[in-house]
Amino acid sequence: HYMRGGKPGFFPSIKKGGIPHPVPFDLFDPFGLSKNASPEKKAKGLLAEINNGRLAMLGIMAFVSESKVPGSVPALAGKIAPYSGEVMAPFAASDNLPFVADMLKSPLF
Repeated sequence: HYMRGGKPGFFPSIKKGGIPHPVPFDLFDPFGLSKNASPEKKAKGLLAEINNGRLAMLGIMAFVSESKVPGSVPALAGKIAPYSGEVMAPFAASDNLPFVADMLKSPLF
């Protein structure tokens, strides 16, 4: 873990782990496409991956918003069926996640 002196973003090799694994590829760079890349290219790829994750989070929240409040996302208006359930049900007090019960007592909810 990077908090214990490890390298952030480092994935140990599955192939070199000594344990048989049904997938013969590593998790990061399975085909070895970036092992000879320059540090600048790797930094650009890292930035692209971070931005891709951010855009995916925005996209999923747009779908959640549109399903709960129809018309809240103009680009998705009429394309998403309304959802009358609780979209945050996985974070309900019954799931026993830390601080959720206190959060639900807040006047904001």
